[in-house]
Amino acid sequence: MALINVATREIHCKIVYYGPGMCGKTTNLQYIHNQVPQEVRGDLLSIATETERTLFFDFLPLDLGKVRGFQTRFHLYTVPGQVLYERTRVAVLSGADGVVFVADSHRSKLQENVSSLRELAQNITRQNKKFAEFPLVLQYNKRDLPRELLLPVATLDHFLGATRLNWPRVEAVATTGQGVFETLRTISRAVISKL
Repeated sequence: MALINVATREIHCKIVYYGPGMCGKTTNLQYIHNQVPQEVRGDLLSIATETERTLFFDFLPLDLGKVRGFQTRFHLYTVPGQVLYERTRVAVLSGADGVVFVADSHRSKLQENVSSLRELAQNITRQNKKFAEFPLVLQYNKRDLPRELLLPVATLDHFLGATRLNWPRVEAVATTGQGVFETLRTISRAVISKL
């Protein structure tokens, strides 16, 4: 749920990058943080234990305009993707205004993508939100894989429900930045339109 700071005339929105382990969530955040001008972004922070980490930072986008005279400040978070960290994912997801679901385009990762999206749906529903109406963007990452290892977009659309639920989707290569800012702009606009 967006927080309003009347003193600074800012609306704080939380966007969570969610998906299976090693799909590119951290790479997305690191790329964004490195590209956003220093004067409009906070530090990239990591909450780490021996076995997991969550990254986050906030920034003030200059090109999205204002909402009723208030500037929007986005707080971007990643969740640990490994199966055993569900509690951490639930905690990080709490209060989110939008989600980027990062899907791994490798053929061997289809079931992990589906399972992670199913878990996301359950976690959003447990927060008394309607998953089908929640601001969500699908990012199909690692589109630079060799053809024989690459899941077709139509397959990802089918199994992840992009067409059925009319979710926007972006093809990406987070390591090079391809599609990273397009994904961020798409989720940011979806969150702002909900406000």
